[in-house]
Amino acid sequence: MNSKTLVLFSGALAFLLASSATAQAAESAHSGHVSDLGRPLPPGWEPAVHDAAINTFTSFQKAEFRTGDAPDAFVIDAEGWIGGDYHRLWWKADGEQETKGSKAGEVEVQALYSRLFSPFWDFQTGVRIDRRYSGRTRDTTGYFVVGVEGLAPYWFEVEPMLFVSERGKVSARVTASYDQLLTQRWVIQPRLDLNASLQDDAKRTLASGFNNVELGLRLRYDVTRQFAPYIGVEWRRALGATAGLVRRSGENISTTSVVFGLRTWF
Repeated sequence: MNSKTLVLFSGALAFLLASSATAQAAESAHSGHVSDLGRPLPPGWEPAVHDAAINTFTSFQKAEFRTGDAPDAFVIDAEGWIGGDYHRLWWKADGEQETKGSKAGEVEVQALYSRLFSPFWDFQTGVRIDRRYSGRTRDTTGYFVVGVEGLAPYWFEVEPMLFVSERGKVSARVTASYDQLLTQRWVIQPRLDLNASLQDDAKRTLASGFNNVELGLRLRYDVTRQFAPYIGVEWRRALGATAGLVRRSGENISTTSVVFGLRTWF
């Protein structure tokens, strides 16, 4: 093939390709189907679906019975949300119900608006209601809540929160946990809960500074990913000046308990 024939063949091929692309663009433009980049789609291709599905999620991190130095009690720690990828309404609830004596207990409920501001991280704000009871004694306190929740490096689940009570008392809480897979079904989870107050709050037997710490270690077996019974140990201790207030009230400043429970989500 001489150079003249090669030039003519190349020109004809370029003309055919340009004509085909023009025809496809015209057909796609006529149908209104374009890609995310604004380019026409090939014939027969459907446009991408930009949905905004509303989903729901509910999780019971703790549903357990506690026994040991602290009074025997049933403990619940649950949360859930409804919404899309960026905006969600969260609810959180945890509480304890003693099974002996005065059967004292406490319940905490939060209602929060959540906004995804970074991959794996949500900003949350809303309200919290606490109710404590013992015999005929009842005490209810409301709070404004602001904080974040997300997945820190190395897969630590972290939840630092700030609370302002209806009486102007400022407090904070940090919760952190980590799931370490021993096998595909056996998982061990250490968990930390640390509470602090900016001012004294005699009504709740709290002093300024760090109030108390709770360390837990739970070993669970994932029958399925959504159904996992567990056993564990939990250590609680009052800290700083709060420990002195707790001691003067006649209660133990440090307790160790064994827990049996179920972790589930749906």
